[in-house]
Amino acid sequence: MGLVILIGMMGSGKSTVGMELARLLDVDFFDTDKLLEQRLGRPIRQWFQIYGEQAFREHETLMLKSLDAESGVLATGGGIILRDENWSELKRLGTTVFLDVDPEVLKRRLTQSKRKRPLLEVDNWEEKFDSILNSRRDVYNRADQTIEVGDEALVDVAQKIKNLLHEYP
Repeated sequence: MGLVILIGMMGSGKSTVGMELARLLDVDFFDTDKLLEQRLGRPIRQWFQIYGEQAFREHETLMLKSLDAESGVLATGGGIILRDENWSELKRLGTTVFLDVDPEVLKRRLTQSKRKRPLLEVDNWEEKFDSILNSRRDVYNRADQTIEVGDEALVDVAQKIKNLLHEYP
C-alpha cells in the first residue's frame, strides 16, 4: 500500500487526522515535523529562527529521501510541497491526499491554536496566510486525491479518507 501522505496548509489538521486515520487503518503514524525535530535536535520554530526557512527545507527533503515506502500514514509540514524534488519522493512513498480546508476555518483554527507557526509570526498574519495559501493552492492540487474539509470533526475527515482509499485503491 505504501504511505498515505497528508498534505495541506498549516492548521488543516494533518497530524490529528493522520493519527486517527492510522488508527482506522491499523498502521503506523509518522509526522514529518516530529521526525525533523528528532533529526535536528530542536523545535522547528527555533530552527527557523536560527537557520532560516531554506535550511529547514533542505533537511525536510533529506528526511523524505530517508523514508521507506512502508504501510502507514504520514502527516507533512505545510510547505513540503514547495520543492519539485519532494514530489518525486512523495510519489515514491505512496498516495498523497490534500486536505483542502475552507480558508476561514483554517484562520479560526490558527487563531485558537497555542502552537506558533514560524511563517505567520508577523503583525498582518492573515494577509500573509492568504498570500501563502494562494501561492500554494495549485501545488497542493497535484495530490493524488483531494478531500474538502469544512467544520466537521477531524475524526470524520479521517473516515472520509479511509472510505476514499477503499474506493480508489
